Amino acid sequence: MNEWLIGFALAFVVLSATVAVLTRDPARQAVVLSAQGLGLAVLFAVLQAPDVALSQLAVGTALTPLLILLTVRKVIRRGTGGPTGDSDGRAATEEDR
Repeated sequence: MNEWLIGFALAFVVLSATVAVLTRDPARQAVVLSAQGLGLAVLFAVLQAPDVALSQLAVGTALTPLLILLTVRKVIRRGTGGPTGDSDGRAATEEDR
């Protein structure tokens, strides 16, 4: 039973890591990273490392994806103008440059 649980948790971690690498949208990557963190926490708990599992649960499942999502939100909100437009979304004219 224990070997089966370790194999399942390890397969889930490998699968979620592959999905995180192949996902292009940063917000979706954060969600997949959270699932991977949960899988790692389960794997650590099964391998009898509860202190590492709790740390992984706090940092890898909750804190890191939250910081990534907040950063993505801030970048999207600020980056609407880009090099060819202003922050209010209108196109830059020759007079603005």
